[in-house]
Amino acid sequence: MTDRNRPLDGARRALCAALAAAPFAPARAALGDKPIVIVAPYPPGGAADTLSRIVARHLATRLGRPVIVENKAGAGTAIGAGAVAQAAPDGHTLLLSSNTTFTMLPALRQKLPFDPVRSFESIGGIGAIPLVLIANPSTPATSVKEVIALAKARPGALSYASFGVGTSSHFAGEAFKSAAGIDLLHVPYKGSAPAMQDLVGGQVPLAFDTNVPTVPMVKAGRVRALAVTTAKRVASLPDVPTLAESGFPGFDLSAWIVLVAPRGLPEPVRATLVKGLADAMATPAMREELTRAGLEVAHEPPPAYEARVARELPQMRALVHKAGISPE
Repeated sequence: MTDRNRPLDGARRALCAALAAAPFAPARAALGDKPIVIVAPYPPGGAADTLSRIVARHLATRLGRPVIVENKAGAGTAIGAGAVAQAAPDGHTLLLSSNTTFTMLPALRQKLPFDPVRSFESIGGIGAIPLVLIANPSTPATSVKEVIALAKARPGALSYASFGVGTSSHFAGEAFKSAAGIDLLHVPYKGSAPAMQDLVGGQVPLAFDTNVPTVPMVKAGRVRALAVTTAKRVASLPDVPTLAESGFPGFDLSAWIVLVAPRGLPEPVRATLVKGLADAMATPAMREELTRAGLEVAHEPPPAYEARVARELPQMRALVHKAGISPE
């Protein structure tokens, strides 16, 4: 029997096991052996849930430990965010959410179970998701202009769905109403998936949703995309005009996504998580998967989070005042 074919003895097996574990030694030293939980503050099936599962899978590979997703939906992300804010700052409980949580809800509600800066510290940003004005195919509107005409003909009778009060889809709808000078009835849901279900079923004629669940539905002919809310057209829906192109110059609203932890992480834990996410985001596999899901991928280091909150929170408060957005 050659050396190549000889069974490994105990010492060689131990050496191979040690070499295999070596890349994960810093993570184990900082985080121990417990699994990491990423809280997605929406029901399964929506954009936040989809992106959370992609991040969890690739982060698990980088850290050499299980990373699982737990859905904690409700109150426009406040339930999930509040649970993470109150969790132990040991690196085992994280939150993946958007500016819905970090700048929109705080602009809309004075009392929340978290503070966007004092309660959280960033592990890193992962990108932004465009929002889309979509319609049930039976709705007699094939353009933004026709939506406005329908709304003006019957003020308050035309409704739009959002994935929750105080969410980015709610803010997009109210900003559109204000800019167009129309009266639409807001119908909030507990997440994107139930809102999309009722749009497809014809219970509501319009919705603002992210392009993550929207693109497959558009391709299947189950919904009609009328406009995107970003400053430029998006690659996943290249034939769909922007709201700026549709008569509202300067209209630009998207959902940026960030992974955060309860504030107060020990430095070795923080550094391990930040490096794990950065390393994962640098791999073509993760970037391609996020892009396929509809994300405009852009990794941001932790300091960018507080800068975004400081810049955007006053803007969202101004929008709440101008558009008369209510916490309902």
